[in-house]
Parts: sequence; C-alpha cells; structure tokens
Amino acid sequence: MADKIKLAQGAGGEMMDKLIKQKILKYFGKEAEMGEVSLSMLDDSAVIDDIVFSTDSHTISPIIFPGGNLGSLAVAGTVNDIAVMGAKPIALSSGFIIEEGLDLNVFETIVKSMSETAKTADVPIVTGDTKVVEKGAIQEFMINTSGIGKRSKFLDKNIKEVKRYRGFKPRWLLDSNLEAGDVIILSGNIGEHGVALMSFREGYGFETEIKSDVAPINSLMEKAMSIGGVVSAKDPTRGGLTNTINEFSEKSKIGIIVYEESIPIPKGVHSACDMLGIDPGQPGPRTQELGQ
Repeated sequence: MADKIKLAQGAGGEMMDKLIKQKILKYFGKEAEMGEVSLSMLDDSAVIDDIVFSTDSHTISPIIFPGGNLGSLAVAGTVNDIAVMGAKPIALSSGFIIEEGLDLNVFETIVKSMSETAKTADVPIVTGDTKVVEKGAIQEFMINTSGIGKRSKFLDKNIKEVKRYRGFKPRWLLDSNLEAGDVIILSGNIGEHGVALMSFREGYGFETEIKSDVAPINSLMEKAMSIGGVVSAKDPTRGGLTNTINEFSEKSKIGIIVYEESIPIPKGVHSACDMLGIDPGQPGPRTQELGQ
C-alpha cells in the first residue's frame, strides 16, 4: 500500500521536518540554495538582496476563537516571520480558498479582522487572490499570506551590541546563531493559544477564560533591537515551545538547558493541560498551521 500524507506531517515537528527535507527540498536543487538566507536553511523567511520574503498557509478549527480568528492569525503569522529575522515588514498579500457554503457574515468577520490586524502592525495588504471550491474539498476556509520586508534600521545597532560580548558574523537573526552562554528569553506566556482553541472547540468550559495571544510582534522586535543584544528570535507556532527549542538546538549545534519552573505558563493553562493530560509546550490536536 502506498504511503499517505499524515496530519502530523504538517504540525511542525520531526515528521514535518523529514517531509520537507526528504520529499521537498531535493526537488528544488540550486533554487533551494539561492539568497543570503536560503530555503534550505529553513528559517522563518528567506533573504535575497536584502529583501526578506516569507509565505504561510493557515487553516484552523474553529476559524473564530477566543482572542482571534483565522484572519488575525494569518496576518500576524507572516508579519512575525519577517520581523523575527531582524526586518521591517512592509507589505502583505492574501490568498483565499473558500469552501462553498461558508457563512458570509463569518467570512466578512475574518476579512475585517485581517484589515484591523494589518493596521495594528502598520503593514498594508496590497494584493491577493480569491478562489471558491466545492463543499467538502477543504476545511471551510484557508488563507495564504505572503509578505516582504527590508532590513530594519535597528538591526545593525543590535548586532553592534552583540559584538560587545562575543563574536558574531551573521547579518540576520537566524536559528543557527546561538552559542554557549546565550540566554533564551520568553516575551510572554505560552499555551494560551492552543488551550483557547481546544476549550472553545470542544466546549470544555474551563472556569478561567483563556484567550489566544495571537498578535503582531514587529513593534516588540524593534524595541528589543533598539536595546540590542538579540542574536536570534522566534514566534512559536506549530510545535509550540518544544519545537522552537529543538530547532535552535539542531541548527545552532548546541545543547540547551531548560528551567521548566521558569517557563511562564498561566495558572488557567496549567490547570486545563493537567485535566487534558497534555504538555502546554507542545501543540494540541488540530491546532496547527500549514507552512514553512
């Protein structure tokens, strides 16, 4: 029997990593090595001639959830993929694939949210495409967002500060930049997005109302770089914190010590995860995005 694609191969973990390396990259040949930051490096964005480019496809259930929806997730996800490279996002595209029968009010809510999130990030949506497919062909609504950015004016200052403490040759904030002695700092709580989705979708009704923390972080990245000393950055999505740490470790070829008691997990998330028997640092079922 022929092998089939599995859901876990789009969840951002080891299985997805193998799928990309064994079944995708080998067919792109030299194209996978183009640019200062190439496709084969599997960072959040590619860099060619100081132009930062990223694309991401998003599907989620439910498409509207506490704290956000598919639209805010799509815009924030691509803005953040560009920002964590040390770039300033300057424009986005949006591609819609809509299942026949989707409620028009729901559709408009999501599109409006995309507009609001783009305005919050100060990154305009400048082009796009819309397709409608037969009912049952996809899961309600899928959005692809692509974005371009340019080198942030704060990046060189940031790198200058890094060089006060250790050698540093890269021109961008890459997953492979970590060295012994570096410290990983979390800028906020973890687990809220996944638990918000599961709680709302499955109707668990946890006593503590948990909302997704989906939001653009380009402003946060600019503030961090203006202080300086950032060697790498990541906006954990598919695979959660666990996969983020694994990517840093694998690409930088270092070991990472994690102090679990220091990880900021809200009490409500802890309680929900204990009840469900899941690890808040890893993705819950059916919450993944599909993309690089």
